[in-house]
Amino acid sequence: MSKDTLLLLGSTCAVLGFLSIPLSIYFWVRVKFATDDERRTTADEAVISARAERFAIFVGLWAPSFFALAAFLRTMPIA
Repeated sequence: MSKDTLLLLGSTCAVLGFLSIPLSIYFWVRVKFATDDERRTTADEAVISARAERFAIFVGLWAPSFFALAAFLRTMPIA
């Protein structure tokens, strides 16, 4: 791969890392402040809330992975 391709991939990973942070916050806030129309019963509410919080944490964990990948791609030597 050329140096330009590696820099482009590294920059893309950095942007994706930065985008995953507000996306995670969006998922978490959407669950916390859901309207009554979006909620079902109280039994389902706990399950839905827990699942959405876990998904928000999962998306939030993408950020360090993308940042590490971006750093690796930017410093990778060309063979």
